[in-house]
Amino acid sequence: MTSPLARFNSAPRPDALAALHEVCASPAWGARLLAGRPYASSDELLAASDAATGALTGTDLDEALAGHPPIGRPTPGDPVSAREQRGVAGASDALRAELTDLNLAYQDRFGHVFLICATGTTGEQVRDALVQRLAHTPEQERDIARAELGKINRIRLTRLVAGPAPSVSTHVLDTSRGRPAAGVPVAVSARTGADAVWTALGASATDADGRCKDLPALPDGTRHVRLVFDTGAYYAATTAAGSTTTPAEAQQDAPALRDSGAFFPDVTVAFAVAPGEHHHVPLLLNPFGYSVYRGS
Repeated sequence: MTSPLARFNSAPRPDALAALHEVCASPAWGARLLAGRPYASSDELLAASDAATGALTGTDLDEALAGHPPIGRPTPGDPVSAREQRGVAGASDALRAELTDLNLAYQDRFGHVFLICATGTTGEQVRDALVQRLAHTPEQERDIARAELGKINRIRLTRLVAGPAPSVSTHVLDTSRGRPAAGVPVAVSARTGADAVWTALGASATDADGRCKDLPALPDGTRHVRLVFDTGAYYAATTAAGSTTTPAEAQQDAPALRDSGAFFPDVTVAFAVAPGEHHHVPLLLNPFGYSVYRGS
């Protein structure tokens, strides 16, 4: 199967330019990357992007900045800007109004859109960055905007040549009962890297077979996933329903359950994922211990 990078290397010039324009609105940046084809690896392409971003003239940089919508107002119908501003999408009305006022003040002061690599960033963090950067000189802001543009270009290029987003699934086995654990709530979060902020994607619960069949899809660019299993709720429900598990007090050398109904009221599992791959991560659970592994 031809890799996305190989397809980019061999794409007709108009198609490759169109794809690059979706990454960065500067024609000079796109032309420089196009001239460097073919690229032997994604790292080589990203290095070329860094060099091209650093070589942008003032006019080129203005063209690149003009291609980005204001924070809090992603371009209607554009999944790229909506995805990158996901952390701001759930902001309160008050925070949205504050971001709008700060954005307008920034544009009045510097004459261009406020640019920040918002992937994995919360609305509060964007607001704090706006407040801090409003105190900068125009020269400082141009340098910062160029650096943020470079980060965004890297993320978008990575999506372009990385292939489909990864996916995850899980199931839970109650080893103390020797049967699937049904009704365990599972919350899913994702982030784009070790320094990024976790973004909540949604939640599900295990079915009668102990499986979650409707976990939310992972966004493009996901590198780490976190599953939080609400084991306390599961044990509270099984106890109320009359679990067949031998009470802890009757087990030799076994400590009593804590007030929560389980020694581990929740289990958090964070793991790395790779683009285009499916990751099945089961949980083996008992009242006083658990283990996880990458399954198939």
